[in-house]
This record gives sequence, structure tokens and C-alpha cells, in this order.
Amino acid sequence: MHRDMHREMRRFLGIRISPVTERRLAGFRANARGFWSLWIFLFLFFGSLFAEGVANDKPLLVQFEGSYFVPFLVAYPETDFGGFLETETEYRDPEIIEMIEEAGWIVWPLIPYTFDSVTFDSNEPAPAAPSAKHWLGTDDQGRDVVARMIYGFRISVLFGLVLTILSSIVGVAAGAVQGFFGGLIDLFFQRFIEMWAGLPVLYLLIILASVVEPNFWWLLGLMLLFSWMALVGVVRAEFLRARNLDYVRAARALGVSNAKIMFKHILPNAMVATLTFLPFILSGAITTLTALDFLGFGLPPGSASLGELLNQGKNNLQAPWLGLTAFFVLAIMLSLLIFIGEGVRDALDPRKVFAAPPAKEGAATELAAKEAAS
Repeated sequence: MHRDMHREMRRFLGIRISPVTERRLAGFRANARGFWSLWIFLFLFFGSLFAEGVANDKPLLVQFEGSYFVPFLVAYPETDFGGFLETETEYRDPEIIEMIEEAGWIVWPLIPYTFDSVTFDSNEPAPAAPSAKHWLGTDDQGRDVVARMIYGFRISVLFGLVLTILSSIVGVAAGAVQGFFGGLIDLFFQRFIEMWAGLPVLYLLIILASVVEPNFWWLLGLMLLFSWMALVGVVRAEFLRARNLDYVRAARALGVSNAKIMFKHILPNAMVATLTFLPFILSGAITTLTALDFLGFGLPPGSASLGELLNQGKNNLQAPWLGLTAFFVLAIMLSLLIFIGEGVRDALDPRKVFAAPPAKEGAATELAAKEAAS
């Protein structure tokens, strides 16, 4: 029997998967909305990881007097291009551009601005309306909105992903300990979680922001103190249900350690219910960062932030492109995550996974029935 099961194992991205996992993957692919939302979100996210090559105020490649330079990766002094200063070259300076083009050429990114580049050559007061130079206009400080949107999308997703991963690790571990051991451990943990969840997170952020200037890691650590509780109840319930099942009792009778039973035997079954929550936790983390930035208690001033762009839209109603840009980026991003979460939830639902055999098995069964009837 073991050989038959081993023979039935398939490979997905080089990893052996069981027939049940294969059914779940097939169920997720069958959900067109969730499946394509995943690919669109991955395309946007991995594209934003290379934001420096898409939106930058430094050239991608410079050819000068037969030598090649990559300014967006390496800082070069002005003297390398015929200037007099030993400081880093200001490539947007018209004199520098003229010197380089006299003895070479410049390749600029698709968007020749980074998230903090201030435009000084605009003929309109900031915030400037969309134009051929600035596709979505500029903000109230003359910075390109498209560049800030790309960098803001990246930092929002990275913040949400890191917070989701870390909070999931802490929450799963806490729920596993509660559910597996039960008794006083479970009782004390539950009372602690009830008290900890009652703390006013926003007020703590406001108080601490007046003492310490917040940054990415500071916000991440503070939000981690409270976000880990999202998965505790789900994992705890799964461990409470599974700890008295026959295979757990058999493992205990064979002398298997508690840690091995928890994380090798029970946890994989508990993760089925846990995975359905991860896209929703990710969207919640992104929304939290956006809300903090909107209120002014998030990332440091000047950082690329969708929440700060929303705040600018509120303060500059005469420039609707600011608020609309941030709104549509957030709406698309959160909608994609919700669609992915719904697809994962349906794919892991045992009522749908085992409701019908896979297509190949169904076709084989139908063919065998026809042959028997004939």
C-alpha cells in the first residue's frame, strides 16, 4: 500500500505532493478569479521589487568616453564625467547632461523620478495636474505621483508580508501550546490574550510616536505585539480537537516527544484551516499601515506611502488625482488579496475537495461504466 501511495505522488515545482494536495491545487486553478488574482498580484509585487530600475532620477546606463557606468546601482563622482566636484553626480543637472551627451549617451528609466525627487522645472504650482512629463501629476511638494505610487505599493506589501509571516509564527506557536496542553496553561493564556487584546493600540502608537520617531522596523515590531492574536483561536481549536485522536494517542504510546507530535503530526492538519486566513491577515496589515500613515503616525515624513498620498488628497481637494490614485491602488490591491483568500478557502474546503473525483478519474470511471454496459 505504501508503494502504491508513493507511486501516486505527483510533483509540483519539484516538490512531491499527495493526491489530496493535487486536488486542492486543481480546485484553486478552477477558481478563475482567485487564480488570476494571484498571478496579477505576483506580477505587480515582483515588478515593484525592481522599482529602482523603473522609477529613478539616476540613469540606468551611461556611456562616456568609451566607458560604461550604471548610476542607479553605483554612485559615481562628478569628476568621472568631466566635472570638478568629488561628490556624487547630479544627473538631472542640465550641465552634467550636456557634458555626458557630448562624449556619450544616457539611458533613463521609464519614469525619470524617484519617490522623493522634487521637480523644480515645472511651469505649474504644486500639486501639478497630470501631463506627459508626470502621468499622474505631482503631489503638494512637487514629487512625481507615479513614482511614489510604485514605491508606496512595494513598502505596503513588504510590510504586510513580513508582519503576516512573523505574526503567524508567533500566533501558531501560541495556539499550538494552548490547544495541546490545555488545562491551566490554556486558561492562563486565554486570560492573558483577553487583557492584551483590550489594550488601545492606536493610543499606544500616538504616545510612542511622540517619544520615538517611527520607522519601518519600529512599526513592524509594535504591530507584531498585537497582530499575533489573529490565528491563536483557530490553531488552538484544531489542536484541542486533534490531541485526542487515535494517531496522536498512538504516537504518545510509541514514546514520541510532545514537540514532534505537535509540529510534525498535528500542525500540518491545523495549517489547512490557518492558510485560509493568511491573505485576509495580509490585507489587514496593509490597511493598518495605510491608516497610520494617513493619521501621521506611520512611516517617517517623506517616505513613499499610500496613506500619506491619501492624506494629501484630503488636504488638496482641488487636486483629485492624489486621492484617486491612492484609492484605486489600495482598492485593486486589497481586492486581489480578497479574491486570492476566497480561492484558497474554497480550495482547502474538504466538502469541495472530496465532492467529486478529478477530471481524469471521472472520465475513466465513465468509460469503464460504458464498457460494462456494452
